[in-house]
Amino acid sequence: MSVNPTGEQPAAAPQSFAAAFLQFEQDCQSCRNCPLGETRRQAVVWRGARQARLMLIGEGPGAEEDQRGLPFVGAAGRLLDLLLTANGLLPDTFHICNIVKCRPPGNRVPTPEEAKACKPLLARQFLLVRPKVIVLLGATAYKYFTGNNDAISKVRGKWIERRGSLIMPTFHPAYILRNNNERIRLWEDITQVRCKMEELGYLSPLVYQPEMPSGRS
Repeated sequence: MSVNPTGEQPAAAPQSFAAAFLQFEQDCQSCRNCPLGETRRQAVVWRGARQARLMLIGEGPGAEEDQRGLPFVGAAGRLLDLLLTANGLLPDTFHICNIVKCRPPGNRVPTPEEAKACKPLLARQFLLVRPKVIVLLGATAYKYFTGNNDAISKVRGKWIERRGSLIMPTFHPAYILRNNNERIRLWEDITQVRCKMEELGYLSPLVYQPEMPSGRS
């Protein structure tokens, strides 16, 4: 038996990333820090890549997301995937999640208390994913992430630099489903994100010129 001459306990072995991520997911599923934990089917945590330079953050899960346990898999998610894919941003290049991980009843906007209760889990998610470029999808994500109340139409498409990360606010794809004439704005912002990822060396330049798709899925 070896003896530590200092009398101090040896440091614990660092937890592996896989174990840390699994524990994070389990903590999300068991969370009851706000009333949403009592009305959800399941926590909706993430999809895409576990670690990615690009993170997209929405508002909260809807009915289909609550049923399937994945964010952005309803009509708005299918539109978002269509625009991302057309710009060469595939699931292995991004991590997508929401401000709150449980569906608000009736798909209402999360309350400030609900967003605050979920904030520690989102902070842990950041430490695990380690994004450098962040896309805030819609006014709610922008408000709760930045603490600002500016209209999304005023701030979308403009880069914000904060704590070593670049943040791009833009429209939520659900808004685009109701206002298709604004699709070009969301497309322009996603294109900006693609260009920034290339500029920072996180992605190789595309060999083709992306064109905005006209479909919804």
